[in-house]
Amino acid sequence: MSAIEEIGAAVASVASAVATSVVGIGRDNRGSGVVTADGQVLTNAHNLRGSEVTVTFADGRSTIGTVAAVDPDGDLAVVQVDTAGAKAIEWSGDAAAKVGDAVFGVGSTRGGGVRVTFGLVSSIERSFRGPGGRRIAGSVEHTAPLAPGSSGGALVDSGGRLVGLNTNRIGEGFYLALPADAALKTRVEALGRGESAKRQRLGVAIAPNHVARRLRRSVGLPERDGILVRGIEDGSAAATAGVEVGDLIVSAGGREIRDADDLQDALAALEPPYELGIVRGAEETKLNVEKPGRTPGDA
Repeated sequence: MSAIEEIGAAVASVASAVATSVVGIGRDNRGSGVVTADGQVLTNAHNLRGSEVTVTFADGRSTIGTVAAVDPDGDLAVVQVDTAGAKAIEWSGDAAAKVGDAVFGVGSTRGGGVRVTFGLVSSIERSFRGPGGRRIAGSVEHTAPLAPGSSGGALVDSGGRLVGLNTNRIGEGFYLALPADAALKTRVEALGRGESAKRQRLGVAIAPNHVARRLRRSVGLPERDGILVRGIEDGSAAATAGVEVGDLIVSAGGREIRDADDLQDALAALEPPYELGIVRGAEETKLNVEKPGRTPGDA
């Protein structure tokens, strides 16, 4: 058997294995989804337009599903829908995807059925911006071609096991998928229980690093990496801690802050209380960020 014939046989095998596990999302098939459990479909948050969505199965059956929960920053959502015996996809387990691994992109087609393509993992630990602009790290880059409407579909290995959730096209024949690791599985299970993702927020509007540098230089202050506070939400963690407009945030919980991504990463890893390092004018100081409902100095 030639290499092309072997690839063809592998594509046919994958198509057979996951034929009922990948569905269409939206009346116009704007995206795809993956059956992860009885009555449960995983997709990208950016495929949804409200609390209900049309789900189309491989046999052409369409029905209305209800959004159980959404993680917009992680570009994930789980839809509750009558899967009518559609096979839940098998997860790949603990083995992480490696550069050079053979993978297969699986997306839905209009009216039901799946489209399967072949490619290779070309890079790992890639980042991209989610629907809200937050950086999503750790993605798998691959070369399995994806047609429009494939986001939210499956990236699988030769056994039809889920290794990623296709999410983003980056051009020039490369695509990104969220890795189907233990962390993703835990998040999906929580979404399936109706637990929407909650992430810590300071409640500040910020200016990027280069703007902060230019403004500090213009008033004769020393240049310093950090993010400049341009606004503060009333009642937010930042307001309670005593952050002021014009402060330069330079650390959080001992982590250096140079840009918005650093701050988001720090907030994801920290639990209050923690110290927020700021520069106010020429003076550096620390502010205490407390748990919601508490203020600095509470016993």
